Amino acid sequence: MSRPGRRYFRTILIGTVSLAALVWMAVKRFGVSRGEMLELLLASGLVVLAVIVLAGSTAALWVWLRRLLRGRGSK
Repeated sequence: MSRPGRRYFRTILIGTVSLAALVWMAVKRFGVSRGEMLELLLASGLVVLAVIVLAGSTAALWVWLRRLLRGRGSK
């Protein structure tokens, strides 16, 4: 594996372990229930999905408008 590949892998691993530690601390240390953590995970996933759908829709609209306007200019 190349040096940038190792750095990328290490960064992903550190981020994942840090997130797991944050969730563990919230549940064990501060008394956040597992149900609340599950709700937060679900809400976060829905927000990410909504952002992806909106970005895809915007990109599709942009491509469609460019094709539409390019077609009119050539006539």
